[in-house]
Amino acid sequence: MKSLGADHVIDHTREDFSRSGQKYDIVFDTVGKSGTSRSLKVLKRGGAFVEIAPTSASSLLAMLWASVSGVRVIGGMARGTADDLEFFKHLIEEGKLRTVIDRRYSLDDIVAAHRHAEAGHKKGHVVIVVA
Repeated sequence: MKSLGADHVIDHTREDFSRSGQKYDIVFDTVGKSGTSRSLKVLKRGGAFVEIAPTSASSLLAMLWASVSGVRVIGGMARGTADDLEFFKHLIEEGKLRTVIDRRYSLDDIVAAHRHAEAGHKKGHVVIVVA
């Protein structure tokens, strides 16, 4: 994460970010494993909680917390277009956007791919190759 520009990185397998006593500008939960209430409690006033795959319950909790605490909640699945994909393709080709791929799986191995992703140990994207 530091190589991608993060100032401070927490290894969730060694440290519980919610018990460090730190307050953060942003908590970015990419896989829904940080815990919504834990994440919201450690944000600075004006901070942001970004949740890529929110559940209905976590969305409701986050919106309620945001309304009384002065934090922003950003989340949900992006709705992309072909033009959006083309834009990202150009950024990647120009070296302006980098991504980290942890593993690639064939479509036949999609169950194993989900198990790997949900285990919480991946270090980047899990890609399903559709031939």
